[in-house]
Amino acid sequence: MSVPDQKEVKKMTMDVPMESTDNETCREATAPEEIADVVIVGAGMVGTALACLLGEAGVKVVLVDARDALLDPETVGLGHPGMRVSALTPVSRKLLEGLGAWEWMAARRVSPYRFMQVWDAEGTGEVSFSAEQAGVARLGHIVENEVTQAALERGLKARASVRVVLGARVTGLVESADGDRCVHLADGRRLMAPLVVGADGARSPLRELAGIDVDAHETGHMAVVTTVKVERPHGDVARQAFLRTGPLAFLPLRLGGERHHCSIVWSTSPEEAERLQELTTEALGEELAAAIGHRLGGVTVVDRAVAFPLVQRHAQRYVLPGLALVGDAAHSIHPLAGQGVNLGLMDAAVLAEELLWARSRGVALSNERWLSRYARRRRGDNAGMLALMSGFRLLFGARHPALTLARNMGLGAVDRLTPLKRLMLQQAMGHRGRLPVSCR
Repeated sequence: MSVPDQKEVKKMTMDVPMESTDNETCREATAPEEIADVVIVGAGMVGTALACLLGEAGVKVVLVDARDALLDPETVGLGHPGMRVSALTPVSRKLLEGLGAWEWMAARRVSPYRFMQVWDAEGTGEVSFSAEQAGVARLGHIVENEVTQAALERGLKARASVRVVLGARVTGLVESADGDRCVHLADGRRLMAPLVVGADGARSPLRELAGIDVDAHETGHMAVVTTVKVERPHGDVARQAFLRTGPLAFLPLRLGGERHHCSIVWSTSPEEAERLQELTTEALGEELAAAIGHRLGGVTVVDRAVAFPLVQRHAQRYVLPGLALVGDAAHSIHPLAGQGVNLGLMDAAVLAEELLWARSRGVALSNERWLSRYARRRRGDNAGMLALMSGFRLLFGARHPALTLARNMGLGAVDRLTPLKRLMLQQAMGHRGRLPVSCR
């Protein structure tokens, strides 16, 4: 393909609440060490992974986050398990291995799952998946978000070209006369770079400053999360039951080698979420055990129950000249299939691959046509997963007897069709589309 000269790239203008936004003011207020090749706003798992990928290649990165401090790796993953977990796919594991993060994570706490069971608690339909059917040792790992985050943060120290700016709130974003982007921080600092990446979450302030609209869909659900201990060993099985009140997941955790803990994600109505949070731990444990038909025996709740709203969002654009969105800033998904972090990590891997390829060809990192290569590679996969989760949520939320019969027959048919199950397993393990080299 032909690559346009940097002069051909359209200019982007953004109004920000700052008194001075001209290029000279920006340059005068910016110390030399605050000029970079890429500024990444948001140092969560996705933003930190992107910083590590670019830093590995020597790209000068400034990673900005509102937090006051990074995690303490000496304490993460050793005590009580965190309530927020992710189901990391083998593709995500491959990426983390390449970044040097996985070995540390495995030494702390990762919980492999070799089986998945999905059933309709309102009927008889059920489908089971196994690692053996997929020809692999495991289908994925349940990992506390803090463990993944801490491992990636440790990797920042090994990337000399990455500088982390903490306690920094972004208040403005402008384009300078020479085409660079100037990020304004609340403390008066300015960060300049040809490219700014928004990795600052589902309510991304950077996305708003850039004037990028989102298609938002209120699911009407909240996710109730907690940690439990179960009477019977979970057997490395990730379980999900579709209840009348919403899907309930029991995600297997290994603590000290034992298999009696699970992370709970119960998606339900705001009223039901409030009721569940007000229950005693004993009463909540009894409801959880009954909700999955006592498949794991008694359930003991070992942490408080916390709820948060579920909203699916999809940015109408992933890129503008000199700006790109990744992770939840570009798309946030219902936790039904545990794919949110995996999609974000894939965003980071693809964007890094495209940026490094552009740099090797002498193309400006701000080049919108080249950035659009990243958008084309990721938008379809993300949109497809968002649509699939919406479809599942609507199908299993329907109360009509005919739909109940149809979905139960459908689950039974899937369970009997081995080729279809293998295809679904490949999708669930992250093997979709053209994978970046870092994930193969």
